[in-house]
Amino acid sequence: MPIFDYSFTVDAPLKAVRDFHHDTSVLKKLTPPPIIMQLHEFEPLGEGSIARFTMWLGPIPLRFKAVHSDVSINGFTDTLLTSPLAAWQHTHRFVAIDEQSTSVQEHIEYEHNKGLVGLFTRLMFSPIGLRFLFFYRSLVTRRGTRSSSTQ
Repeated sequence: MPIFDYSFTVDAPLKAVRDFHHDTSVLKKLTPPPIIMQLHEFEPLGEGSIARFTMWLGPIPLRFKAVHSDVSINGFTDTLLTSPLAAWQHTHRFVAIDEQSTSVQEHIEYEHNKGLVGLFTRLMFSPIGLRFLFFYRSLVTRRGTRSSSTQ
């Protein structure tokens, strides 16, 4: 099973990073263009909470359903129950470096399906594609928590 790890530092307190990720609109914010994110259901982040959404790649809809677990001030895990991938478990960890900076650590274990769908996900969720996605997310997270770091 492939594994992808990515980490970055945010100049904001741990609570600000946690609050940013607990915002129910965060998934749309963290989705880079040209992908269009359509949220169908996004329960407030908590143990067992569900997110249902569609990512549109041009005219191609990719439907997802995720459940959250291990939710705490220091992060959470989302596991895809429905998706074009065979498996996906994404652990987000937030570690305070000091009072005004936080390390965000992303760990993903995933598996592709066989056939045409698997070929498509191998392109979209390739190491290069994931690196771009999480670089974008690091920029959005830094911008979204900037006001909290000055308070």
